[in-house]
Amino acid sequence: MIGWVDALLQGLLLGGLYALFALGLSLMFGVMRLVNIAHGDLIILASFAGYALAAGAGTGPWLALLALGPLAFAAGYALQRGVLNRTLGRDILPPLLVTFGLSIVVQNLLLEVFSADSRSIPGGGIETASLPLAPGLALGWLPLLILATALGATAGLEWCFGRTALGRALRATADDRDTAGLMGIDARHVYALATGLALVLVAVAGVFHGLRTTIAPTDGPAQLLYAFEAVVIGGLGSFWGTLAGGLILGVAQSVGFRLDPGWGLLVGHGVFLVVLVARPTGLFARTR
Repeated sequence: MIGWVDALLQGLLLGGLYALFALGLSLMFGVMRLVNIAHGDLIILASFAGYALAAGAGTGPWLALLALGPLAFAAGYALQRGVLNRTLGRDILPPLLVTFGLSIVVQNLLLEVFSADSRSIPGGGIETASLPLAPGLALGWLPLLILATALGATAGLEWCFGRTALGRALRATADDRDTAGLMGIDARHVYALATGLALVLVAVAGVFHGLRTTIAPTDGPAQLLYAFEAVVIGGLGSFWGTLAGGLILGVAQSVGFRLDPGWGLLVGHGVFLVVLVARPTGLFARTR
């Protein structure tokens, strides 16, 4: 019994990381209808940037995260304003091709700079610290922090979209770009702000991912797959749905690993396929 309770709790904690992976992807798709193929590689790029700052420069993971936030926002704004805005239109193929190319560039850049060796961000002990709940049952402090961050980020995005002028501009541009332009909203600027915010979430997810496990330059596609599955399971247009999708995916994988060490990823993919077939819009989709 303790084993199954542990599997459920560990799955929820893993789902918090998947939710962080997915929130930035959900934000960019919700505002611009843009599927960022390079999303997973940008997460790994943030992980390696956190590693370079924490281990190479000696800043520690938390100062590295603080430093990466503004840099990620600036990079996201510049990427959208200088490149991705030029690809947006009725045809979804140009942004897919551009972000696919960006994915290849990021992977090869990381291989050149860091080689193919796996690394992890040193956390000063938090990566191994745990909270004992019962004999044979404990929760890691780092996964708890990741889950709390995912909850906070989801609540923050919902508040931003529902209660702020920026959120109203994001929703208006997402609903009808031309009409929003007639109201004085600069869609190119709004899109760039959305991508900047998405890359801040990517930076947070990347640093936490590097703290929790080892990272390699070619890990990006796997992280993209987890993020995409969490978004689809939860439903497009809902940040709380994205969080729920990440938690469901994490629990499914954890239960699968409990059944058999080789089944974890398979069970997670199976849940994704079942949801996709039974409810293509996701479990908690809504129209903004």
